[in-house]
Amino acid sequence: MALPRNAAIVVGMIPKTTPNDRTALLFANEAFYAAFANRDVAAMQSLWAQRAALACIHPGWGLLEGRESVLQSWRSILSGNNAPVITPRGAKAFLYGESGFVTCFEAFPEGYLIATNIFVKEDGEWRLVHHQAGPTQDKPSEEDDDPNRPRAMQ
Repeated sequence: MALPRNAAIVVGMIPKTTPNDRTALLFANEAFYAAFANRDVAAMQSLWAQRAALACIHPGWGLLEGRESVLQSWRSILSGNNAPVITPRGAKAFLYGESGFVTCFEAFPEGYLIATNIFVKEDGEWRLVHHQAGPTQDKPSEEDDDPNRPRAMQ
């Protein structure tokens, strides 16, 4: 398929990303899992975008749409007695200007889920707009599964 005649103009307008953007995106992803691990509702709420549309699909749940529905689900999960203990593994960041996503495994005592976390920049900070996790038969490589490896540098 041929590119449109003005494709060079469009491509030239795409903001360039830097290694710092990738690191910042991975740190935002780490902050999401830290809020989860610490059952920190306030931190979790601050990680989600204020102005962009939000959606979330927890394992076994239906689609949640809108800020209030998404954040209410996190308040319920984080305040519950049976909140799972999850550790991210093998995070990989993908950048597209002012948006990006991170894929990773979510390790928990019974196995792994695989997740996608989508972020946009709001006021210069990476904020979540979508989280989805679900079952997988895959698992992170031994290198990615090393809990002592700095995950933000992957």
